[in-house]
Amino acid sequence: QVQLVESGGGSVQAGGSLRLSCTASGRAIFSYYAMGWFRQAPGKEREFVAALSWNSGSPYSADSVKGRFTISRDNAKNTVYLEMNTLKPEDTAVYYCAAKYFGRGTAEDDDYDYWGQGTQVTVSS
Repeated sequence: QVQLVESGGGSVQAGGSLRLSCTASGRAIFSYYAMGWFRQAPGKEREFVAALSWNSGSPYSADSVKGRFTISRDNAKNTVYLEMNTLKPEDTAVYYCAAKYFGRGTAEDDDYDYWGQGTQVTVSS
């Protein structure tokens, strides 16, 4: 079992930055899990943001955030991060982290085994 808790959300003006954190706990070994970030805006389906393999290899992100958002992890701290820069109003959403046992992170939410409760990010124009 893996419990995931996101933090770092908040309200920011367009052009600003935020760093989200997701800390894992439980009996499972964090470093065995690929990690992903997803988001869901009001009235929209959940969408992929970024993913990272268990060993920090193969990071990739959605086209909509490429060059602005960076995913990273610190296995010693059981934490994955999402650094978000040059934020836009369309980035407003609840952001969720997710864990996938082993292998590469993917853009498919069905591939993930565990989810956090989400953290709100609001970007004003």
